[in-house]
Amino acid sequence: MEGIRLNRYLALCGVGSRRGAEKIIADGRVRVDGKVVLLPAFRLPEGALVTVDGAPIRPEEMRYVLLNKPAGYVCSVSDKFDPVVTELLPEEFANYRLFPVGRLDKESEGLLILTNDGIFAQEILHPSKGILREYRALLDREITRKDVRRWRDGLCIEGRTLKPVHVLIEEEEPRNRWVTVVLAEGVKREVRIMAKALGFNVQSLIRRKIGKMELAHLPTGACRAMTRGELWRAIRHGALV
Repeated sequence: MEGIRLNRYLALCGVGSRRGAEKIIADGRVRVDGKVVLLPAFRLPEGALVTVDGAPIRPEEMRYVLLNKPAGYVCSVSDKFDPVVTELLPEEFANYRLFPVGRLDKESEGLLILTNDGIFAQEILHPSKGILREYRALLDREITRKDVRRWRDGLCIEGRTLKPVHVLIEEEEPRNRWVTVVLAEGVKREVRIMAKALGFNVQSLIRRKIGKMELAHLPTGACRAMTRGELWRAIRHGALV
């Protein structure tokens, strides 16, 4: 990895995100061939030995896993009170320090990506990439077309305007209670918050798409390993998973 920037190297080693790595560097905890380096953009010479707090670090093998998250699990790697999504993964992934990319709240279901590649995770989540998320929500009562128009126009909630890319009533039983909601940003509990502002409670929430990748075959609670390239192609160009 000759010539790679130090902050990116730390991220590839699983030390943290690139921003987190920059703080570790600034704190003087990183040495290259025995010398403290304080510049995140420092380019590593060939064969350099990098240590953090005296311990050598090396890039991890990057892993990418797609999970059909069931309700009742928290999108975290640890929690004192509730089961976490990493507990659903097979033992073969136990040593890879996988973490969820973005969040689904505890009672929500559907597509979730887990990885140990912090750079990939940032790319997926950054608004500049334009990766949309599509959800199916079951409301506690029938919604009218007037309510849908209000939802599409955006809602001012606690001084902030939340506006979906699209909202559509689905032709599915129970009639006029299932809606498709497409989002461009990742505000916490956004679908539930917007529905609540319109006077509805969400009884079931399923993330159906990430980009053009659509949940179709993966059973609830099951996972599927993919390569970085396979996952990007599915998100950008479409695939049923």
